Amino acid sequence: MSDTTNIVMPLEQEGSKSVVRAWLKKVGDAVKQDEPIVELETDKVAVEVPAPADGVLASIALNEGDEAAPGATLGVLSLGLTVIPDATKSRPGTQGQTTDPRPLGSGLAAKAAPRNDDGREMRLSPLVKRLLSEHRVDANTVTGTGRDGRITHKDVEDHIARGPTAKPAAKPSAPAAPVKGGRIPHDAMRRSIAEHMSRSVAVAPHVTAVFEADFSAIIAHRAKHKDAFAKSGVQLTFSAYIVRAAAEAMKVSPNVNARWHDDFLEVFEDVNIGMGVALGDKGLIVPVIKRAQALTLKETAATLTDLTERARKNALKPADVQGGTFTISNHGVSGSLVATPIIINQPQSAILGVGKLEKRVVVRSIGADAMVIKPMAYVSLTIDHRVLDGHQTNAWLTRFVEILETWPLED
Repeated sequence: MSDTTNIVMPLEQEGSKSVVRAWLKKVGDAVKQDEPIVELETDKVAVEVPAPADGVLASIALNEGDEAAPGATLGVLSLGLTVIPDATKSRPGTQGQTTDPRPLGSGLAAKAAPRNDDGREMRLSPLVKRLLSEHRVDANTVTGTGRDGRITHKDVEDHIARGPTAKPAAKPSAPAAPVKGGRIPHDAMRRSIAEHMSRSVAVAPHVTAVFEADFSAIIAHRAKHKDAFAKSGVQLTFSAYIVRAAAEAMKVSPNVNARWHDDFLEVFEDVNIGMGVALGDKGLIVPVIKRAQALTLKETAATLTDLTERARKNALKPADVQGGTFTISNHGVSGSLVATPIIINQPQSAILGVGKLEKRVVVRSIGADAMVIKPMAYVSLTIDHRVLDGHQTNAWLTRFVEILETWPLED
């Protein structure tokens, strides 16, 4: 008998729950050490668990959709084997069941095995295969955003939502079909977001203060420097300025960067700022800019560029969404002027909201009072009132707005 080793759920996770999203191998498949073998999903990130050694997938302990606690056994790997001589071995998620006699790629999905740009056959997880088959989708028409261009279940769902004949990047040329009613099961991310938001409102008394910020100085600085940043592969966005200003404002009100405990307040030295990235109807994910107080504007912009791109490609690692001490919601990018209350990302103590940037008529003293047009945005700070009071909240916002309006903070 060959030796075996367990495929174990990582002990550290970010999010309230983890579930098995898809097995990338079926029982009996040979695997190489560090080769992705199963995909997990929490409310914050999807992650691949690699094979701990060379061997063969001998059994699956947790099926697709099952919750996986830290340290739980996901499956068992037989070491030193190259095949399992059992032609009746089950597919992932169907132990003890016979396989469906219909070809998995029946209908449109059976036209041809999907292939990468170099002609190699593309690897599809059982979950993706099932979605393709059920919805009669040709895998070759779906653009994969996973590792090495692999098609994920979200890629298929997005393709289905656009319509069976739509090209991945094409805009609809005709009015969308009427929305059909029905029940849509919650996925793991949506369920976990709901639980997290409800828990935050239940435990923390939320209070929101709203200020107004003039972005004229930021716009002028960005116009002067964005091309130079772009030449080095860095996108200079307004978000980079907002993160820098938020980190600097912590100096006047450190308790904004803190965590409430029943017996004490934990104030953090490092300012680890999470920036929400929208994932369409799937919700959002919050990658974290670590030690933001020590970063220059260019370093901040480079970090944001990297994290945002990987978030939208579903390529973040667990460490990328861990350790946040403060969060920014740039809700204005989708058009809202003010959003309140923005739910605090527990166990943090505050969250910054930035509304839509638009030109407005404001009064300025230019010798005498005068009405001028300025690029303005509402900025809000929602606080946990157990941790912060109004004067601390307003002091933080006052400094934050001052930094934006008198940029440059640095050369």
